[in-house]
Amino acid sequence: MSEGTLIVYSGPSGVGKGTILRPYLESHPEAVLSVSVTTRAPRPGETDGVEYHFITREEFDRLAKSDGLLEHAEYSGNCYGTPRAAVERHIAEGRDVVLEIEVQGAMKIRESFPEAVFVFILPPSYGTLHERLAGRGTETPEAMEARLRTARFELSHAAEYDYVIVNDDVEKAREQLGAIITAAKCRTRNMKKFIDKVCEFHEYA
Repeated sequence: MSEGTLIVYSGPSGVGKGTILRPYLESHPEAVLSVSVTTRAPRPGETDGVEYHFITREEFDRLAKSDGLLEHAEYSGNCYGTPRAAVERHIAEGRDVVLEIEVQGAMKIRESFPEAVFVFILPPSYGTLHERLAGRGTETPEAMEARLRTARFELSHAAEYDYVIVNDDVEKAREQLGAIITAAKCRTRNMKKFIDKVCEFHEYA
């Protein structure tokens, strides 16, 4: 059995990451979405183990100090991280794992998983992204500016990813994501064990 593929998936808030990714996960039961841990309190409608694993700051610190997190960062006073054990177990079982994480976390993942597939979702333009975020009408002007500031930072790192998808057509973007993951799984470095197996000529000597 070949190992699974790690897909690191990023993009600014409001770009439509979930809308693009959801159908792929639904049609590929072998792929799983990694559930991050966080120290923030659950929001209305959120379930522990679904959106996040909600843990205490003490538990988070223990995980971080014991190398139990592939990456972690602090945003607005709350800590977020990717549990190492679950990701490595799924990959060893041959399952693909999608990490939907921030740019800073993605760059840390690249250090420990250089063979991962890095995909960034771009808006058609910065103006379009601004309009999408403003159209929500759920945040204060200060919170909106903070989101836009973060978005500008993330967009400036898009060129560091392996693949970029422009979300100007949702169906097209979904097709491109599936094609990227399929192609990535066929990369020579991901097929190395299978190549070695096929090349065991001694059986026919």
